[in-house]
Amino acid sequence: MASKNVIEITDSNFASETAGAEPVLVDFWAPWCGPCRQLGPTIDKLADQYAGKAKVAKCNIDENSELAMKFDITTIPRVLVFKNGERVAQLVGLMPAGEYEKAINAALAG
Repeated sequence: MASKNVIEITDSNFASETAGAEPVLVDFWAPWCGPCRQLGPTIDKLADQYAGKAKVAKCNIDENSELAMKFDITTIPRVLVFKNGERVAQLVGLMPAGEYEKAINAALAG
């Protein structure tokens, strides 16, 4: 079941959702992508685990092509971490949950 803590990032709300000092992990995905679907439960767990400390979001690249082009999303899943509106980490492909935790923790510490 999807976490209620996962934010949906769109072309129109991206700037406002990523502008703050709170780290924001954004999973760029598409419904037709098998590895993206595999990553979904991990993203949900991260959203619950980091609730109140960091935002966890998903961005469907099929519905938000401006963001996909802006960040040159050519391979998915691709996870970017933002802090103060700036990209501070990038993870490409399906990875163990611990890698995403490391990226969030580094953003929280930095």
